[in-house]
Amino acid sequence: MTKKTVKFSLVYRDMWQSSGKYQPRVDQLRQIAPAIVNMGCFSRVETNGGAFEQVNLLYGENPNLAVREFTEPFNKAGIQTHMLDRGLNGLRMNPVPSDVRKLMYKVKHAQGVDITRIFCGLNDARNIIPSIDYAKEGGMIPQASLCITYSPIHTVDYYVNLANRLIEAGAEEICLKDMAGIGRPYSNGQIIKGIKKLHPDIPIQYHGHSGPGFSVASMLEAANNGVDYIDVAMEPLSWGMVHPDVITIRAMLKDAGFLVPDINMEAYMEARRLTQTFIDDFLGFFIDPSNRIMTSLLVGCGLPGGMMGSMMADLKGMHGAINLALKQKGKKEVSLNNLVVQLFKEVEDIWPMLGYPPLVTPFSQYVKNTALMNIFAAAKDEPRFSMIDKDSWNMILGKTGKLPGPLAPEIIELAKANKLEFYEGDPQASFPDELSRFREEMQTNGWEEGLDQEELFEFAMHERQYRDMKSGAAKNRFNLELEQAKEKAGTPIIVKRPVVEIPMFSFEEISAEYPSAKPVHAPCKGQVIWQYDLMDASTAPFEGATIEKGENLCYIQSYYGIEPVKVGYSGTIVGTYIKQGDQVQKGEILAFVN
Repeated sequence: MTKKTVKFSLVYRDMWQSSGKYQPRVDQLRQIAPAIVNMGCFSRVETNGGAFEQVNLLYGENPNLAVREFTEPFNKAGIQTHMLDRGLNGLRMNPVPSDVRKLMYKVKHAQGVDITRIFCGLNDARNIIPSIDYAKEGGMIPQASLCITYSPIHTVDYYVNLANRLIEAGAEEICLKDMAGIGRPYSNGQIIKGIKKLHPDIPIQYHGHSGPGFSVASMLEAANNGVDYIDVAMEPLSWGMVHPDVITIRAMLKDAGFLVPDINMEAYMEARRLTQTFIDDFLGFFIDPSNRIMTSLLVGCGLPGGMMGSMMADLKGMHGAINLALKQKGKKEVSLNNLVVQLFKEVEDIWPMLGYPPLVTPFSQYVKNTALMNIFAAAKDEPRFSMIDKDSWNMILGKTGKLPGPLAPEIIELAKANKLEFYEGDPQASFPDELSRFREEMQTNGWEEGLDQEELFEFAMHERQYRDMKSGAAKNRFNLELEQAKEKAGTPIIVKRPVVEIPMFSFEEISAEYPSAKPVHAPCKGQVIWQYDLMDASTAPFEGATIEKGENLCYIQSYYGIEPVKVGYSGTIVGTYIKQGDQVQKGEILAFVN
C-alpha cells in the first residue's frame, strides 16, 4: 500500500537564529523569496515571529516592512506562511497584556501570515488557549505546540493529553516543537500516533533541531506514525544546531515509500548561493563556528538549538569574568570549551531542582542564566543560587505559569528567605491592558499607528527597541558593532569610536594600589544606567563614593527590562569602567569596590 504524502516547511528564519545573532535584512529577504518559491518543494515557510522582529529592531529596521515583504511572494504562490508565537509572551521574552496579544493576530494576518504556532515554555494550557481564540478572531489558523523534552514527567501520555485538551479548546493543528532535538524518536512517534488516534483529521507538524543527532530518526518515526508536515532547513545553514537539510529528509522518506515533492535543484543552488552571500555580507560575522557542529552533550542538558547563538555570546562575555574570579582565588583558569561543558552539566543538574521547565524561550534562558551565575558564584566561593535574576524568580514563583514538576526544597527555602511569595493564579491576570498608554504616547510624539495598526502593535510589543529604532540609536549601535566585528575578523576598516573619558583600569593596576579591591560584574547584557542621576544621560560614575552590601551600584536596561546591579560587599568605589548609556556584555566589569 502506498504511504501517505509528507509535506515540507522551510524554517528559513529559525536557521539564522540557531546559527548566530542576526537574521537577513528586508532587501535580502526579497532576494531569497523567489528562489524558495521556485524550489517547488515547500508547502509552508516560516516567515516571522519569536526573535525575528526583535532582531529587525536591533539593527534599526522596521519589522513590519520585513514581514510584509517576505510573506507577499509566498502568498502569491499559494505557499502557507507561519510564525512563532510565545503565547503569554507574544513576540518577546516577558508577558504581554491581553489587548496587545489580541492585536497581534489582526496585524499579522493583515501582513500576510497564515498560521500562528502558539507555544508556552511551561506547556501551561492557560497560556495557549487564549491565543487560540485570539488567532481565530484575527483570521489566523491556530497551531498549538507541545514543547518536547525528556524527563520522568514528560511522557507520551502527558503530551497526548495536553494535545487533546488544546484541540478541544479549538486548536486546528498541533506542532511537536522538539526545540532541542532531544525528544527520543520512538516516543515522538508514539505521541503523534496517540494524537492521530483521537483526532485523525488534525494536521500535525514536527519541528526538531539537529543538535544532539536524534532529529533524522525522529522525522522518520514522525512520518511512520502519520505526521503531515516536517520542518527542514537548507544548506549552507542546515545541520549543526539548526535542522536537517531538505535533500536528506526527502531522500530518506522517498526510500521509505512516502509521497514527497520533487526539488528544483537549480533553484536550490540559487537559494544556497544567496544564503552564502548574506553570510559573507555581514551575518557571518555574528555566527559562532561551534553552532555549525552537532554535539551529543545536548542529550543531557537539553538546551535548544535556537538559543545557541545568544548562549555562546553570553559565555564569551562571562569567560573573562569567571577566569578573573578564579585567578583572585588562586584557582586554575578555564578554557571556553571547558566552560561550555561546565554550563551543560550545571543545566543538567539544576533543571530538576527548578521544576523541569521545558528548555525553550524564555525558560531555557532563565535556566541557562541561573546555571551560568552558579558557575560564576562557585568561582568566587559563593553558594549556589546566590544570583538569580528577577525573570528567573518569576518562573520559579509561578508568575508565568505552572511548572511541570516540584521545586527542590532548597529553592522553596531560598524563596522564603528572600520573602518572595508563590503565585497560583492565571498568569495573564498580573498584566493589565496597556494599548491606551502606547496610543496616547504615539499621538503626543506625532507617530502614526500605521497600516492595520502595525506600528502601534510594534511599539506596544517591543517598547524600548521600537524607541531605539525610531531615534536611530539602534542603527548607530549596530553599525558600530558591525565595524568592531569586522575589525576583529581582520577586515580592514576605519572604526569611529566614541570618546570615553573615564579611566580604564586593569585588574593588575587596581590590585597593585588596592590589594583587596573586588570587581563588580554586569549580570546581563544591556545598556548601563548609573544610579547617581538617572535623568542625566551625560552623568558618569564617580570614584570615592561609598556603597553598602546589597545596594544598587547601577542599573542595566536589558531586553527583559531594567536589571539592578547589586554589590555583594561594602566599600569604596575605586575604579570604574563604563560610561552612562554604554552597552555591556554579561560578565563585563563595571567597577571595582575596595
